[in-house]
Amino acid sequence: MAQMNIASGIREFAISTPGANALIDGDRRLTFAELDDRSNRVANLLVDAGLNAGDRVAVLLGNQLEYVEVAAGAAKAGVAMVPLNPRGTAAEHGSLITRSGASGLIADAAFEDNVPDLAEDLPLALSLGKQDWGRPYDKALAGARATDPRVQVSEMEPFCVQYTSGTTGRPKGALLTHRSRVLTMFGCAVDFGVGPGKRTAAVAPMALGAGFCFGFAGPFMGGQTSMLRRWDPEELLHMIERDRLQTIFLVPTHAVLLRQFMEQAPRKWDLSSLETLYFNAAALPVPLKEWVMDTFPHVGVHEIYGSTEAGIVTNLRPADALRKPGSVGHPWWMTHLKLIDDDGREVGPGEPGELFGHSPFNMLGYLDEPEATAEAIRPDGYLSSGDIAVRDEEGFVTIVDRKKDMIISGAANIYPREVEGVLYDCDGVAEVAVVGLPDEKWGETVGAFVVARDGRGVDFAALEAAVRERLAGYKVPRVWKAVDELPKNTNGKILKRVIRDTYGS
Repeated sequence: MAQMNIASGIREFAISTPGANALIDGDRRLTFAELDDRSNRVANLLVDAGLNAGDRVAVLLGNQLEYVEVAAGAAKAGVAMVPLNPRGTAAEHGSLITRSGASGLIADAAFEDNVPDLAEDLPLALSLGKQDWGRPYDKALAGARATDPRVQVSEMEPFCVQYTSGTTGRPKGALLTHRSRVLTMFGCAVDFGVGPGKRTAAVAPMALGAGFCFGFAGPFMGGQTSMLRRWDPEELLHMIERDRLQTIFLVPTHAVLLRQFMEQAPRKWDLSSLETLYFNAAALPVPLKEWVMDTFPHVGVHEIYGSTEAGIVTNLRPADALRKPGSVGHPWWMTHLKLIDDDGREVGPGEPGELFGHSPFNMLGYLDEPEATAEAIRPDGYLSSGDIAVRDEEGFVTIVDRKKDMIISGAANIYPREVEGVLYDCDGVAEVAVVGLPDEKWGETVGAFVVARDGRGVDFAALEAAVRERLAGYKVPRVWKAVDELPKNTNGKILKRVIRDTYGS
């Protein structure tokens, strides 16, 4: 029986449309035949390094055409990727490589400072560009065999170990299957217009779950993906005009910055090729959605809701975009939802409950984390979203509260306890609470509320330096405040909602 595999689309369109462009990265182009050839060579480099089906390779790349060929090559070798966020530190990456058991690392020179020392000791270390470690990627590729090894793996095997975090702040590796992402990409074809000959872009970081899936979906479905190396609203507008892009995934922060730029732009762009915009990562405020729809009146606007662990859970389609303001729509393809209260009872319309979903997009669980997996997935297979939602009489879902304390800033997830763990290690800190505060540009920004030990003052410069040393820059609090005490309930638990309500206005 044929198994779903994220390399299958690359193989298929290398036969049916070998000369068509699959990827555009600045001045570089890659046809389907070339993508198939290069991903075959990646696969053989992995196999020759001793990586077997089920083994793992870490990937530290930006939005560049190599991301697609490495992902397809890993799939052809039956090897699961471990994506590393380019904004992470060498220490964070070293920890994830060790915990995931990755046997190799493929990294770009642009992120050389983020490469851990242990990279040199891995069976496979490939470097793109001029670096002082590893084998040169292009030279290794040129010498590798170009035949497809076709290592067989089940569609229920992971193609990826995507690290995320729960309320504990300790990163957990979500096991995402080939089947989950293949079906997601076919769903993207139906809803968002990805397909043969269609043109899309990788705008959100491909190191993150949604950014990878929606960028990879272009060539997987026989279309073309243009790479946006770093966020730049002017460059995105230029790409839409130059490459005649038709469908693009964005996060609300992108829309905020596009609006700021376009209102002051010296010229108009030809955006007539655009057909679909779809948004995720945080709520799209109604005034911002209205601006998007006024600015792109010919474009269908979708607002989707989901997570790394669950994939896409709901979609608010264009017909209801303004009729149901604040809603995230109906359950997506093949997705069944339950809203469950604290007593385990499934609630009715208008009643709040924790949102659980069951679909083929759900993760298998967390790597080597049986307790966390059991906490996230009910015995009936329903996966917790960690959010509180309500569903109206028409079945439209609205997220009303975040059960987890995760902060979403732009397209990045920030986990408060990870930051708190660093701050609690600092001298002079008695208690600390890290919360997300509203931010017009990024959706949320990180705020740290600190109780000094023994009534001493707080050296915020020292605390900021400590966080910067150990964590990625985007996790560093932007708001610091000394407080006499933190609000708590009768059980002694810090009430972060009270902090947000007090200081978030």
